[in-house]
Amino acid sequence: MLDPAIDVVLVEANEAFVSCPISNMVLGGFKTMADITRPYTGLERRGVRVVRDTATAIDMEKKQVRLARGDALAFDRVILSPGIDFMWEALPAMGNADAQGQVLHAWKAGPQTAQLRRQLEAMPDGGVYVLSVPEAPYRCPPGPYERACQVAAYFKARKPKSKVLVLDANADVTSKGPLFKKAWADLYKGLIEFRPNSKAVDVDVRGRAVKLEFDEVRGDVLNVLPPMKAGGIAAPFITANRRWCEVDWLTYESKAAKGVHILGDSLQIAPAMPKSGSMANGHAKVCAAAVVALLNGEAPNPSPTLINTCYSMVSDKLAVHVTSVHKYDERDRTMKAVPGSGGVSAAMNEAEGAYTMNWAANIWADALS
Repeated sequence: MLDPAIDVVLVEANEAFVSCPISNMVLGGFKTMADITRPYTGLERRGVRVVRDTATAIDMEKKQVRLARGDALAFDRVILSPGIDFMWEALPAMGNADAQGQVLHAWKAGPQTAQLRRQLEAMPDGGVYVLSVPEAPYRCPPGPYERACQVAAYFKARKPKSKVLVLDANADVTSKGPLFKKAWADLYKGLIEFRPNSKAVDVDVRGRAVKLEFDEVRGDVLNVLPPMKAGGIAAPFITANRRWCEVDWLTYESKAAKGVHILGDSLQIAPAMPKSGSMANGHAKVCAAAVVALLNGEAPNPSPTLINTCYSMVSDKLAVHVTSVHKYDERDRTMKAVPGSGGVSAAMNEAEGAYTMNWAANIWADALS
């Protein structure tokens, strides 16, 4: 803790943390839900008060966080990590709980991850798994393509007559494109079909079909990722494109409200900044240091730097990565990628598969221990 004198309260609805990174490997059958689940007890040991509830609103006038159970928590400064919500209005037939319980996104690791795995297990050999990718920006740019690899790995081993069909609203693979395409060709030839410029506009839930702008594609298992926006608690602080929250990159303070700081995938990203777990972890550290400084009447760091690393498992053992470095630009008041920094893997390999597992273990420990 940067300042033990500060009372830190974490409001968290779930009993345990379930990691989005590595969760695609549950779909491949190489990891279990237990493998990606961690408790919050490490934070409690460090003096963080964990309140198991859902924050429903931020009362700026009273400086309180309202909770679902009816009471409220007072704050001097509040940090929101809202994650993402879905723009169901973009897929009219998906606007009810029944449809959402049948056609899954599994883009928030947890019950839907396990449910999608069960759907894949129940699918007949020779069936078609359809993965619909929304237009960028969305949470975890390479995530859908890693998911395609993991499901194809499962099919290759257990359902070799089956097929993965990726319907991508974007013109091409949005991250690590050549590496993913190489994996698809070398590891999963005939198992994965990629269709760019294939934007989902609705879903025929009963007929198991994804409706495109000029076509309709049927499958046995539909996995549709709707367009995304900042999580619900952040709605009053959305200032960009009616979807995302803008912040001061030195403090992560909302441009819509003083004393409210916002992190992670809910942000209107800076140039070349991905919506990734690694980046959100960096946001949190810069924000925490800034909040401690502000509460003590000090100035925050005027030149923060963030490092992004994103691994993708293309099989049970092989992985690829992309990395970048982002530094605060004082003139433009935003984070910018450092020229010449970062890069991507030369090729998929087992060493990076081991690095992936170590990265996950380290970031979980960093955030939760």
